[in-house]
This record gives sequence, C-alpha cells and structure tokens, in this order.
Amino acid sequence: MGKFIYDGSTKVDIEDRALAHVQVVIGTKLRRGEAFYFTWREEASVGDGRTSVWLHESIPLVYRFSGSRRPELNPAWLDALAYTANSSLGLHVVPEPAEGSTPPAGAMSE
Repeated sequence: MGKFIYDGSTKVDIEDRALAHVQVVIGTKLRRGEAFYFTWREEASVGDGRTSVWLHESIPLVYRFSGSRRPELNPAWLDALAYTANSSLGLHVVPEPAEGSTPPAGAMSE
C-alpha cells in the first residue's frame, strides 16, 4: 500500500498500482499547467467521508510506494483516470478497465 502526501500534511493510502497510474495522470496535468481537484473516500477509521484537494504545481506532492518494483501501466486505466481529472469533479480513482478497452470519449493518454 502506497501513500499520497499533499502539502506535507494530507495523506491517503492508495494501492501501489493505482498510485503509479494516479502519479502519471497528475504529472501530465501539472506539466501542462492545469490545476484540478483530486478526491478520495476516507477509511471508516478516519470518519468515512470524502477529501478533495486542489492540485497545483506550486504545492508539494509526495508519492511513497511500499514496493520497489514499478508496475506496468495500463493505457486504458490512464485514459479513464485522465477522463475523470478533466471533468468538473476532478480526478478520482476508478476501477481498472481491461487493457485494450475503449477509452472514454475525450480522454487524454500519456
């Protein structure tokens, strides 16, 4: 289980494979100068709510992976995540689609 750390204080556990995909999508958008929301559901132990953060290139981000191997990236998942990141609700982790599945209309890829 990896960890996404935002501005040194907001932290969320995300499975390493999902975190690697999220990192690519966030990096792509920030490299383009696009700020956006990233939202996730909290665990029951911390209130079972939802947290949204505004991602901007000036705010420090840390991706801490528990494993040392880089997972193979699924282009269909990158497209699906990018599609959510480009929506008014912002990036949120969606289930991994089968590799080679059709990306959502208007999705970007890395």
